[in-house]
Amino acid sequence: MKNIAFFAVGIFFGITMTKSEAISWFRIHEMFRFESFHMYGIIGTAVVLGAIILQVMKRTKMKTWNGNVVEYTPMPFNLARHLISGTIFGLGWALVGCCPGPMYVLVGHGYWIILVVIAGAVLGTFSYGLVKHKLPH
Repeated sequence: MKNIAFFAVGIFFGITMTKSEAISWFRIHEMFRFESFHMYGIIGTAVVLGAIILQVMKRTKMKTWNGNVVEYTPMPFNLARHLISGTIFGLGWALVGCCPGPMYVLVGHGYWIILVVIAGAVLGTFSYGLVKHKLPH
């Protein structure tokens, strides 16, 4: 039953990303060139909705599928760490024209070349896992 729920959420996510044009390479490059507010509006809406939903989940003591209460512990702010990691993420996002969520939506649309990008993202994540114990956290 859980898999059906996750599948339904994934389909809804894909439709939302498609209809909002968040998977559009052109929209993403408009954002990075500060030519359009479109993507900033989508991201801002997601942040506000996420904060509201998180507060509702905390106040109602909502539980996960496993029966655990949903908890959130914020990561301590570290300017250098967040600036470097955000810059790397942003450069990848600007160069490729999509962030991780829309990558899978693009595969669903039949843009198979994005599998090269997904392979690069997986390789980068795996590489980080290999060296993370040597990095200053």
